[in-house]
Amino acid sequence: MLGSKPCPHCGEDVAVYRNPVPTVDIIIYDPCKGVVLIERKNPPLGWALPGGFVDYGETLEFAAVREAKEETNLDVVLTGLVGVYSMPCRDERQHTISVTYSAVARCIDCLKAGDDAGRAKFYQFGDLPELVFDHRDILNDFSTRVLALQAAASVSNSVEQA
Repeated sequence: MLGSKPCPHCGEDVAVYRNPVPTVDIIIYDPCKGVVLIERKNPPLGWALPGGFVDYGETLEFAAVREAKEETNLDVVLTGLVGVYSMPCRDERQHTISVTYSAVARCIDCLKAGDDAGRAKFYQFGDLPELVFDHRDILNDFSTRVLALQAAASVSNSVEQA
């Protein structure tokens, strides 16, 4: 508990808790173009995955689709859960917990920066810019899985051809 504040109706003290804030991040992936990153207009400045705060009353999945649209103009289909990232220092502004999803865009040619993004563009895993938050760690986790899937598909194709 952080402290208390008076109830606006009865004046009695009400406990105030300092809890982590839920957020979502979205890895929009295209096998040829790479992953979508946005250049943030607001602090902390830099390149990041599209994402943001979950609004009261919405699901994490809805928040992810909404944030992708707001920041990249892309309509996305979520393809999986990448992970949950909760280090208290992951965001210098406050303690956040990010639920990170992978997604594909319905039309990658619609990519356009919007909302809190100054720019939006695709990057290959080997050519990523400096990233804010823990987004490099998140992308490393994702790329490891993608490479493992590609290797498994390659082995499967080799076996079928033999």
